[in-house]
Amino acid sequence: MINFKAEADALYDDLVKQRRDFHRFPELAFQEQRTSAIIAKQLNELGLEVQTGVAQTGVVAILEGDHDGPTVMYRADMDALPIHEETGLDFVSENDGVMHACGHDGHMTIALGIAKILSKYRDKIAGRIKFVFQPGEEGAGGALAMINDNLLENPEPDYVLGLHLWQPLRLGTIGVRVGAIMSGSSTFKITVKGKGGHAAMPHTTIDPVACSGQLITALHTIVGRKMDAMAGAVVLSVTGVKTSSYTHNIIPETVEITGTFRTFNAYTSELLEQHVREVSRKVCESVSCEATVIVKHLNIPTVNNEDVIARAKQSFNRIIDNTCMDDTAITMASEDVSFFLDEYPGAYFLLGSSNPQKGLTYGHHHPKFDFDEDVLPLGVALMCSAISDYVLPEDE
Repeated sequence: MINFKAEADALYDDLVKQRRDFHRFPELAFQEQRTSAIIAKQLNELGLEVQTGVAQTGVVAILEGDHDGPTVMYRADMDALPIHEETGLDFVSENDGVMHACGHDGHMTIALGIAKILSKYRDKIAGRIKFVFQPGEEGAGGALAMINDNLLENPEPDYVLGLHLWQPLRLGTIGVRVGAIMSGSSTFKITVKGKGGHAAMPHTTIDPVACSGQLITALHTIVGRKMDAMAGAVVLSVTGVKTSSYTHNIIPETVEITGTFRTFNAYTSELLEQHVREVSRKVCESVSCEATVIVKHLNIPTVNNEDVIARAKQSFNRIIDNTCMDDTAITMASEDVSFFLDEYPGAYFLLGSSNPQKGLTYGHHHPKFDFDEDVLPLGVALMCSAISDYVLPEDE
């Protein structure tokens, strides 16, 4: 039996070096030119069949085994966030205003580590591994863009696997929940139209600012007062307010309210959309304003297949103890890997990456976000073990 833990631990220095390079040069959605070039170069050097330019900057590589068998697709995301980094790390972002604040630098590094190890066993592999390095995960529609670019063809996957480094979980723990593990996400933009005018004479206007204040309060009561608390977890947040004019003595013509809501099933999402539209219309009409509501459903819930999770837990036992597997882990954060898992059986794991002893506790999307790099070889070992269960039958 292959000792994936030992092989991954031997890559530690290389993994850290690679992660820090990705971290130093982050790139936003569909701008991952340097990142994808590095990935493609390394995969080519491993002898994989590499395709670049998928959905603009995506990279797809096939590790073809010498024997017939299933296709396991392993997905990692590449894009960074428009955040100014405040970590003070030696390898701080050199692209001002752009930061890997969600762990994608670790995701890519782990995927490359998996490829390095498993490519050595090509002669034993029954089937193939399809490595997918996806652009534009952070709300930019990268997964659907790759699907529209025929990602799921030639070869079509039989199973889909992936992981997300996860700060809410301690290093050494992995979330292995069956069913929904991450929510679906939707955005809304409400334009409140009134009648602008001089702030000294508000009686001559129809004030969209005052109306928006009432509307924001009403929106935040939807979850607690219009949704059945027993129907499932739901969250709604107003995240932005913008007026058509911004000065102290003008009542603007319009106010734009933006926000998000998250749910774990499509029915609840549709119901919540109806409530957002109805509440917006009624509140605005009550003060003679008009409401225009635009809702976009970005991601569907990420749902793990029961059989795939059961099999993965058995394979993880070669690396970690049962007590390190959390089958209750769930989050209102969303991930567009959900579109792959909606098509094929698979699983997406939340791999604990925080370490309070090292001060590594800042959450995802925070300007001081950083994770314990000891998670890198652990992620490589766990995923090598999980993938091997499908394509290395002699290793069982």
